[in-house]
Amino acid sequence: MKFILDHIFVVAIAVISGGALLWPALAPRGRRASPLQATQMMNRGKGTAVVDVRSNEEFAAGHLRDAKHIPLADLGNRIGEFDKSKTKTVIVVCQSGARADKAVRQFQAAGFEDVYALEGGLAAWTAAGLPVTK
Repeated sequence: MKFILDHIFVVAIAVISGGALLWPALAPRGRRASPLQATQMMNRGKGTAVVDVRSNEEFAAGHLRDAKHIPLADLGNRIGEFDKSKTKTVIVVCQSGARADKAVRQFQAAGFEDVYALEGGLAAWTAAGLPVTK
């Protein structure tokens, strides 16, 4: 206890930096679906919309079949294009999963209930040996 009181600033810095390191892991994320779960959702027949929020160059290099391309920067203005899909499952894809989490939050704020981010993004999709189209 004496050490903590004598070195309060060092202890405070250690606690704050530890909290900063843990924050991303504890921050709320949207729901995620593994590549296998996403494939099952797409094949179920219930109706699934796939939205790719990567850049134009990334999308042109390869994307999921039937994916609708809307860069993340444009999603706020174009989210109305999916109003008919509010009852469908929406799977959001990016390269690694980080941009997809932001897009999922935007979809949820717009009233979509069944929205998932592809866990690991297109990188995980291709690592699983699943097909992409150009």
